[in-house]
Amino acid sequence: MLNGLLLLGAFLATFVGMGWLALAMNAHWKQVCKGLPSATTVIVLRSLGGSALFVSLLLCMGVDHASMASLVWVMLLAASAMSIAFILSWRPRLLAPLIVWATPAS
Repeated sequence: MLNGLLLLGAFLATFVGMGWLALAMNAHWKQVCKGLPSATTVIVLRSLGGSALFVSLLLCMGVDHASMASLVWVMLLAASAMSIAFILSWRPRLLAPLIVWATPAS
C-alpha cells in the first residue's frame, strides 16, 4: 500500500514538474495566460520544476532499488511529458492552477 502511494506521489510530482517546466517557456505561457512571464517567474518555475522532478526521483528510490527506480522514473518522465504535451495541445487552460500565484510581466 505504501509503495503504491509513493509511486502515485512520484507520478504527481513528475506531472507537476513537467507542467512547471513547460510553463517556463514563453510559447506555453501564452497558451495558458495573456502576456509574458517575468524573468523572476521563469526562474521560479524552472526551479520548482527541477525540484519536483528530483522529489519524484527520491520517491521512486524509496520504493525500489536504484536500477529499477531509475527505470520507473524515466518512464514517469516520458508519461508526464506526453500528458503535458497533450494537455497543451488540447486544453492548455487546464494548467492554469499550476501558476495561480504568478502574474504576467505585462
